[in-house]
Amino acid sequence: MSYTLYGSVRSRAFRVLWMLEELGVPFTHVPAGPQSEEVRQVSPLGKVPVLVEGDMVIPDSSAILTYLADKHGAFTAPAGTQERARQDAWTFRILDEIEGQLWTAAKHTFVLPEAERVPEVKSACRAEYARNLEKIMAEAADPYLMGDDISVPDFILCHCGGWAQNASFPEAPEAFRAYVKRLRSREPFQRAAAR
Repeated sequence: MSYTLYGSVRSRAFRVLWMLEELGVPFTHVPAGPQSEEVRQVSPLGKVPVLVEGDMVIPDSSAILTYLADKHGAFTAPAGTQERARQDAWTFRILDEIEGQLWTAAKHTFVLPEAERVPEVKSACRAEYARNLEKIMAEAADPYLMGDDISVPDFILCHCGGWAQNASFPEAPEAFRAYVKRLRSREPFQRAAAR
């Protein structure tokens, strides 16, 4: 087994770097940007992250996290269980309600061609993000989303917290700041961030 991960630390690739560090498995990191020649050689989409294992190429950070968690039996509930359904519900909710707001704002800031950007949409994204995050934290277990152990949705939500801060989104509630601090204090997170 040999993994190669494409994507810069300042992208969604960070989530995967962090999980790989948590798993303690060997991997090669190619810190390439989206649409770069290195990325397009392995994935015509040109998006990052991309995980390559042998002949298999997986684009999309959430798909990669789920694959790695399932393959290594860590950070996930077993497929077909009620706990896995609960975990997947958290994952999809975070992608929709939190990451969706961040990505829409980013597209209208620097991703889309300037003529297609609608700057006014960003204030709505910030407001919806804040409302959604309050609700998520009110429903989350403690110390992590699913309880005592981190799982796939924690990798995504914690990463979104840093993204929101960098994008000047509203200040997060105290419960979320404490949650992110717990996750960021983990040694594998620190190793991934040091890249």
